Amino acid sequence: MKYLHTMVRVADLEQSLLFYRDALGLQVLRSHEVPQGRFTLVYLAAPCDAQAQVELTWNWDEHAYTGGRNFGHLAYQVENIYATCERLQAHGVTVVRPPRDGHMAFVRSPDGISIELLQQGAPLPPQAPWTDMPNVGTW
Repeated sequence: MKYLHTMVRVADLEQSLLFYRDALGLQVLRSHEVPQGRFTLVYLAAPCDAQAQVELTWNWDEHAYTGGRNFGHLAYQVENIYATCERLQAHGVTVVRPPRDGHMAFVRSPDGISIELLQQGAPLPPQAPWTDMPNVGTW
């Protein structure tokens, strides 16, 4: 397993970049604009540690977050997303967003922290029972 990033939703991308980039000193590694989803992602990291990233997510139409919705999730890359989800289920963890695409899944910690699991490399071929499993709750 490899730590990937922590996602934080931001209400004002420019103000957030002034803080994270200019004041805190993180470096912008890459950004990705998704017009069809109406959001922008900006990945930053400390100058000497590009492996530990912060993902700023700016949803174009949302301007305030309440109830801790600004914190998004922790993300981990895994060798086999299906085996990882099976192990989690064996420990009583609900897979709230199953890996139907062989690439991405979400679970929640006992405290409700959302954890994103991403398949290392190319997505695995879709397989049962994951392809037919519905989402459960939110992630």
